[in-house]
Amino acid sequence: MTTNDSSSRYSRQMLFKPIGPGGQRRLSECAVLIVGMGALGTVLANHMVRAGLGTVRFVDRDYVETSNLQRQMLYDEEDAAASIPKAIAAKQRLSKINSGVKLEAIVADTTAANIDQLIEGMDLVLDGTDNFHTRYLLNDACFKNQIPFVYGGAVASRGMSAIFVPGHTGCLRCLIQPGDSSGETCDMIGVISPVVDIVASYQATEALKHLVGDTAARRNTLITFDAWHNQSYEMKLPSSKPDCPVCRGHRYPALDEIGLDDATSLCGRETIQIRARSGFDLDYWKEKLERVARIQSNPFLLKAELPEGERLVLFPDGRVLVQGTEDPVRAKTLYARYIGL
Repeated sequence: MTTNDSSSRYSRQMLFKPIGPGGQRRLSECAVLIVGMGALGTVLANHMVRAGLGTVRFVDRDYVETSNLQRQMLYDEEDAAASIPKAIAAKQRLSKINSGVKLEAIVADTTAANIDQLIEGMDLVLDGTDNFHTRYLLNDACFKNQIPFVYGGAVASRGMSAIFVPGHTGCLRCLIQPGDSSGETCDMIGVISPVVDIVASYQATEALKHLVGDTAARRNTLITFDAWHNQSYEMKLPSSKPDCPVCRGHRYPALDEIGLDDATSLCGRETIQIRARSGFDLDYWKEKLERVARIQSNPFLLKAELPEGERLVLFPDGRVLVQGTEDPVRAKTLYARYIGL
């Protein structure tokens, strides 16, 4: 993109004095990671790409389904019908929005085994996840590597957001202890789309403040609101707690969990994720499983409708989703029956 093209594309953004031409140049040199390309992640990616960042890397383990379309703004009915992985579908859409941004789409689960690789070279991490297990993983990895982490959550008509900056604020663990969250998710009690947009916009704004260097404008509170019931409040972020293993102890509990979660329940979805010891050759498994199951496949995944009623979804990176059960024992039984150990 030429300088003139850039000036025209970002003219309104550069007219905003806290950004200006200098801030725009800084944005063009920045790289961010978005973990989770569902409701929050799609809005975050849209904002970051349209703002003209240098690199936007995003990672997601799932594929597009019809139930996503109510709130996940980058996807359409064709993506759902073809079961396109969310990261791939997002890249296809975003590349048409701003070809000047380097897009890195990764179809994978974010785990303690790969988080260091995912955040390498990043200036900031944006939370697009739907569970605190992954959020604590991001928190711990970001504070270990001195990278800001922008938290966001949306459920029902409620939303919340905060930015955690190593050396300047406490971390997520100082604010919310493991086990303290309500456990409610949008898969359990629903969510309305406007709340998602509001939360992600708060996150994106804090990201832009940090990336252009306007630290004086950074919000030092957790903002929480209920858009349906017209309620909102802010709580000042706590300082690092004396007993925080991350901020004070420089220990990172979530990074020590490599290999401990080989069977993970995806809350509210009747889905168990199982990780294989190695990747899958989808062509091989299509030929093998079509003898006993109804198969749907694309270059990114393979779905097998089993005679028992459940469904296996195989990914090249070695993950299997067992859909139709919330019982890990049942999921492992089906996995062993059709995939082996």
